[in-house]
Amino acid sequence: APELPALGADAAVMTGNVAQVFLTDADWSATLRGIHRALRPGGSFVVESRRPEARAWEQWATETGERSWMVPGVGLVVGRPHEVTVQWPLVTFGDDFTFEDGAMVSSTSTLRFRDEDELRASLVGAGFSVTEIRQAPDRSGREFVVIARAE
Repeated sequence: APELPALGADAAVMTGNVAQVFLTDADWSATLRGIHRALRPGGSFVVESRRPEARAWEQWATETGERSWMVPGVGLVVGRPHEVTVQWPLVTFGDDFTFEDGAMVSSTSTLRFRDEDELRASLVGAGFSVTEIRQAPDRSGREFVVIARAE
């Protein structure tokens, strides 16, 4: 997104809590500026992000049971979550995946939690006006859905 040209786009959408993968203020700001540049004046930007006050990581920390999936072309994959670490505002969590042939792959992710004021300020700082901040319709109280307009 930081490299996006001026496209004159009507809208941009960032779903799946992707906003949380930008761990530093510099990366998040560069991404927002790139999205702003790609939009036409008055274009819409919709972004969702987990609400810190819902403390989702506490639920993640209690999920210790194995899960399994039958993956076409791969076979049975068994996943087991491991340690959740909070170093506010960053939360790191991971899973170990074991394949039928015994191979194991670990996946670790870190997310940045931003509160409503921080989200709003970062969008305004990148040239957006925040039109509305809603609850996610299917995850009430757990996520922000921010609707902004490129100024």
